Amino acid sequence: MGLFAPFHPPLQPKQAHLRILETTDLHVHVTPYDYYNDRPDPTVGLAQCGTLIDRLRSTAPNCLLFDNGDFLQGNPMGDFIAYVRGMGPGQRHPVIEAMNTLGYDGAALGNHEFNYGLDYLLQSLSGANFPSVCANLMLSEGGTVRNDRLLTNPYLLLDRTLTDGLGIAHPIRIGVIGLLPPQVMIWDHKHLHGKAVTRDMIEAARAWLPQIREAGADLVIALAHSGIGPSHHADGMENAAVPLARIDGIDVLLTGHTHQIFPSAQFRPSADVDPSNGTICGKPAVMAGFWGSHVGVVDLVLERREGGWRVAGSTSRAEPIARTSATGAPQALVAGKAETLNAVAKIHAQTLHYVRRPVGRRATPLSTYFSQVADTPAVRLVAEAQAQVVAKALSGTRWADLPLLSAAAPLKAGGPTGPQYYSDVPAGDLAIRHIADLYVFPNVVRALKITGAELADWLERAAGMFNRIAPGAADARLLNPDFPSYNFDLIWGVGFEIDLSQPSRFTEAGQLAEPAARRIMNLTFEGKPVDMQADYVIATNDYRAHGGGAFPGTGGGKVIHETTLRNRDALLNLIRGGDVPACLPAATWSFAPLPGTTVLFDTGSESAAHLADAAALRIEPAGTAPVGFQRYRIRL
Repeated sequence: MGLFAPFHPPLQPKQAHLRILETTDLHVHVTPYDYYNDRPDPTVGLAQCGTLIDRLRSTAPNCLLFDNGDFLQGNPMGDFIAYVRGMGPGQRHPVIEAMNTLGYDGAALGNHEFNYGLDYLLQSLSGANFPSVCANLMLSEGGTVRNDRLLTNPYLLLDRTLTDGLGIAHPIRIGVIGLLPPQVMIWDHKHLHGKAVTRDMIEAARAWLPQIREAGADLVIALAHSGIGPSHHADGMENAAVPLARIDGIDVLLTGHTHQIFPSAQFRPSADVDPSNGTICGKPAVMAGFWGSHVGVVDLVLERREGGWRVAGSTSRAEPIARTSATGAPQALVAGKAETLNAVAKIHAQTLHYVRRPVGRRATPLSTYFSQVADTPAVRLVAEAQAQVVAKALSGTRWADLPLLSAAAPLKAGGPTGPQYYSDVPAGDLAIRHIADLYVFPNVVRALKITGAELADWLERAAGMFNRIAPGAADARLLNPDFPSYNFDLIWGVGFEIDLSQPSRFTEAGQLAEPAARRIMNLTFEGKPVDMQADYVIATNDYRAHGGGAFPGTGGGKVIHETTLRNRDALLNLIRGGDVPACLPAATWSFAPLPGTTVLFDTGSESAAHLADAAALRIEPAGTAPVGFQRYRIRL
């Protein structure tokens, strides 16, 4: 079927067509613009989605539009609104204003909606012309799920009219339930601790669905800000789309959170997931990428029977707003919707003025192209900034004499977000946008006290970034594609080797998988073996400190110092300060030698200019890679 061709299923009497559209994980991307690199980017933006939505609506009169969460945070414009302009009484959030131009029928809350606090979220939502739903985050817990005091309504009931194949109009009531990962309590501990509680998504859905059906819903759509993950339910799971699809009473599943596209070749066929037909457990589902890259489309054939409507057929797809040309250059497929662009025109201009503000100079460039295989200056600078904040804060306290370490990860390093998602800061004058490029999240600095044993396991958890490599293997794939780069914590102040021939001690979710496995070898502090019983202070961010990523040695009980200083501001202060004496040595790490073994490593296409960051490796170009990436061979 063509991009905007009408959907003409062979409707029978008492059958009707309903189209459901989804945006998800917008992360403040309204205009087609890359604020980090200060240039247009046709691959992102709600404005282009708006044009696509208008065209998709024009070919399907019975149409619903939903957003699946993570719209308030995610780029410099979002931070400018929150931290510089602010959200005073009566002010409307520009992203909400942009969404209002598209006529959403409802929206789910994602975990990133809470990055700036509950008051900010509620003030932002107050300007929405559409309702928000979330069934598993409450202000206080009741004796049962349905007695919880929720932040928003758990579900919506939408009364619509459908015209069947004979032209006869029929009423339909559609229930819409919203769900988000309960891990938001960890990820936004500073904003939610003592103010909110979460429940398991499956528990909440099972509790509310009977009430939705009792209220007369003929069809139930789940807005699940959750990825397509494990098949079997585990309490509190983050990516619960498959167990949700198994629940009787859910008819359609809109997914998100993991920044993937469904249906697509990103997913392998399984007994539960059918990426060809766009179904999960036989039910229509979709995931519309991220940053406005796609609009999710679910077309339903509904059949009216005595007991109401049922799904008689479906197709699902994710329509892109751009494509990649033969030369690898991105090309827009649709222009931006003028009304949506106008809604953020003023704040867009203000953001550009803000991010272009000069803050300092660097004599050498900073990039993350090789930050998953080497100690790179870009990530080292973040670690140093954190360490300096903690060193000053702990001076004169009982923790001052403990060894100080610092953990930092490459926050922009390709992966599912694509070949352009790397930090690349040139030498010379630095602006606010460069600082935001090096530290993209609104985290704040934290310090923990950990033992040597927890330090070793922290590094073991991070080493799950890599696949297990058989000695003597030729051109094995180095990186585990399911492991996010923001969980690849290097710890500055210690030295170590990573033995890739060993299995990972922890799963991608942080669960102990191989108790006897040890990839971290020769772990030293100041040239001596780390004492597993000794105590260390480690500087990090609040996401990690309170358990984000499930790292050993983390959690609220381990925190010894909290600050309101954002990690990004710590980095800004360090750069403004010029040549401040280093607080800690580099993370002197390497891969343990595996003679006769080679691995392949894919990174950004501009990486060749930064090969000096990988000078300690035996590395060479290795031919073709997915479009936009550069492939290298590393001899272990």
